[in-house]
Amino acid sequence: MPFISQIKRQTDYNLFPSSTPIVIDNGASYFRIGWAGETDPRVIFRNIVQRPRHKTTGETVTIVGDHDTTLLKYFDCTRSGPRSAFDSNVVYQFEIMEYILDFAFDRLGANGSEIDHPVLITECVCNPVHSRSKMAELLFEAYGVPSVAFGVDAAFSYKYNQQYGICNKDGLAICPGFSTTHVIPFVEGEPVYRGSCRTNIGGYHITDYLKQLLSLKHPQHMTKLTWEKVEDLKMEHCYIAPDYFSEAQLFQKGTKEAEHKTRCWQLPWVPPPTEEPPSEEEIARKAAIKERQGQRLREMAEAKRSSRINELENQIHGLEFLLQQLEQVEENDIAAFLSDTGYVSRQEIESTLVKLTQSLRKAKGERKVEQAELEKTDASMNEKYPLIHIPDNMLSLEQLKEKRRQIFLKTTTEGRQRAKQKRVEEELEQEKKNQEEEERRLENPELYVEQMRAKYKELFEKIDQRKRLKTNGNHTNGNNTSGGVGRGERLNAAQRERMRLLTTAAFDRGKGEDTFGAKDEDWQLYKLMSRDNDDDDEEMDENEAELARISARLQEVDPTFVPKQESGPTQSAAEIPRVRPLTKEDFQIVLGVERFRCPEILFRPNWVGIDQVGLDEMTGVSIRRLPTKDEDLEQRLTSSILMTGGCCLFPGMSERLEAGIRMIRPCGAPIKVVRALDPVLDAWRGASVYATKLQFPQQTFSRMDYYEKGENWLRRYQLQYTL
Repeated sequence: MPFISQIKRQTDYNLFPSSTPIVIDNGASYFRIGWAGETDPRVIFRNIVQRPRHKTTGETVTIVGDHDTTLLKYFDCTRSGPRSAFDSNVVYQFEIMEYILDFAFDRLGANGSEIDHPVLITECVCNPVHSRSKMAELLFEAYGVPSVAFGVDAAFSYKYNQQYGICNKDGLAICPGFSTTHVIPFVEGEPVYRGSCRTNIGGYHITDYLKQLLSLKHPQHMTKLTWEKVEDLKMEHCYIAPDYFSEAQLFQKGTKEAEHKTRCWQLPWVPPPTEEPPSEEEIARKAAIKERQGQRLREMAEAKRSSRINELENQIHGLEFLLQQLEQVEENDIAAFLSDTGYVSRQEIESTLVKLTQSLRKAKGERKVEQAELEKTDASMNEKYPLIHIPDNMLSLEQLKEKRRQIFLKTTTEGRQRAKQKRVEEELEQEKKNQEEEERRLENPELYVEQMRAKYKELFEKIDQRKRLKTNGNHTNGNNTSGGVGRGERLNAAQRERMRLLTTAAFDRGKGEDTFGAKDEDWQLYKLMSRDNDDDDEEMDENEAELARISARLQEVDPTFVPKQESGPTQSAAEIPRVRPLTKEDFQIVLGVERFRCPEILFRPNWVGIDQVGLDEMTGVSIRRLPTKDEDLEQRLTSSILMTGGCCLFPGMSERLEAGIRMIRPCGAPIKVVRALDPVLDAWRGASVYATKLQFPQQTFSRMDYYEKGENWLRRYQLQYTL
């Protein structure tokens, strides 16, 4: 199966004899493999597998460990995310484990599927027999390994540091790993698993907690906060605070020391280009272009207007000629004469002629019909309705119908004329007001603008106050904000009157027989209830129209005027969000209190929902679990505490752990906490040194032993670390 990886394949696999063991540190975070006797592993990669499909060919590929992100654009990774073979620190997905071992042996340089070297592989403390047997079955049957040995990674690290005098034969090994943390007591150089202690907290939870905090703090940059980047930020900037609450108070007070401890990660940011003010030549050029465009638009509008005037004049001439011909036609032949013209009667032709004449005057920009012309039109309209002044007893049934129709037409026409006359008067009055305002502006422009602004402010506040009262009720708390009002106080006057009428009717008619509606005066109640007493709304409409007019006028005469925004029912104008340009600070990830808050969960797992003890309390639990109670042994154990594992790299870990253990131990008890030479690689190096010893083959079990003794023999298998 094809692999995608940046790790180069080793070429010296065949140079090692078959008796040289292969050492594997199978950690939940990283997988390390190499040859026994060497100081560093040959191949190191992330212990994860991803199997996407190629977008073009559809072929499934296997991506193990770290990969080049630029290659992922050729694969569909939506259905296959990174997967691990571990549940906490126990291997349970052996299908994924097989992919990892295939890749590890391939990068080590193995040819074919047969591995003819002994294998020493690490496992967790008190690994379940089922997981150990499945791993042995995979190594024996899939790869043909001749012999296998299982050992605990923390024990190998402790024995490796013991050779260099870092720790004693009796001591404690504290191993905060990727997903779990273990404490193992050592007596005479051998681990006592009955006294070991485990907590389900590790580096994975710290990274996840840091990712959550940064995502909440900078939600606009969640796509930048990938797992790999947050892992790098954790290892580069996080530390263990000697006293968490004192450290948090420094950041709460905002002292200079807190500012010094704050770290900032600058994301890629390109400042927006600064626009230089245009030169005078550029302004003149744009003004000339704008003038030419305006002149062209004016010419187009004038041509269109001329075409419209010519069209209307031709239509008017045609109708006048048609009316002249009608005068020469007899009354009985009018219908036949008009059948080809599309008109029915002389009145329709005259009405159309009046409309076209008005349209022509409007197109020419002439004033509308004056009062004399309207009176002339009224006189001509009276001639059109001759039956309206004749008594009914002198008319036949058909003439009565025609009379009613003429009365209706005349009433409608008069109403339209009155409305038209009213509009003419309003326009004349408005034009007069505009002329007066223009005269006042020319006399004193500054005073005119000041008066207009004051009027605008007064109208705006009045309209805004009415809207708030209409929404929240007629009672305020004195600060123009709505107070706590009831349902009745939120109703306007008309609505309260309707409610009063309904209540009165229900009270008066609710006793005895319901006779509402039997009398004519009962129906007057509906008229009172349906009356639209919305004088306030009409006044509001007038005020809003006046406000819009003043606003438009101010924008014409005052370039600095900016109209106010109307405030909503629950948001004032000052609270309306304003958009500002993005700056360099908007593309910064700031790490302040997160630097020590995230690693603190190693000592307070309950912060992330894990109801277990912290690192300092685990030592006391482990000591109490020892089969024998010996004060001298407890003092020897606490005087040699070794920290190993990736989480030991946090600055301040040893000091904080020593202070925590001192709180639970008797006063004056010797306590010494040291860190391993290399907390990450010492487990593999210790296993490499162990596999080179002559007694190592005696600690392994062969493939024949596995087939003969089976799974029960693995239950009793235990490696001896002191050879």
